[in-house]
Amino acid sequence: MLNIRIKSLEDTERLAKILSNLIDKKCLITLNGDLAAGKTTFTKYLAKYLGVVDTVNSPTFNILKEYNSNKGTFYHIDAYRLEGSEEDLGFEDIFYEDNIIVIEWAEFIEDFLPNDRLVFDIKLEGLERIVSIESKGETYYNILEEIEKEW
Repeated sequence: MLNIRIKSLEDTERLAKILSNLIDKKCLITLNGDLAAGKTTFTKYLAKYLGVVDTVNSPTFNILKEYNSNKGTFYHIDAYRLEGSEEDLGFEDIFYEDNIIVIEWAEFIEDFLPNDRLVFDIKLEGLERIVSIESKGETYYNILEEIEKEW
């Protein structure tokens, strides 16, 4: 597990840029953290560096938004409203295709997620954030190591 201290928006943008350079055409990223921890801000920066030209905002009411990026289809999912849901979500297929997927509030759909993913836990600590990054499964372990080297 890698822990990174984020002291500014510039640090958030830098982390997103580093990650964007390490992503190929398939990546599943989950973002967990308190309200206002910076999940959507991180997602906006990541989308920017992946070449998404559309405005990226929280898909809270839509749950899922789809964008075109330089590296393929970019999906942004906000699972906040899915807490306690037992029904078929209908978008699990995208997890196994060549897509870049960012899921906010992923803990609410944990049972539906593939084992292999890159997990970001963001904790507020005063005006700073502590970002803990973990590779679940072996698929993303190299990305985790590269983030650590470049940070």
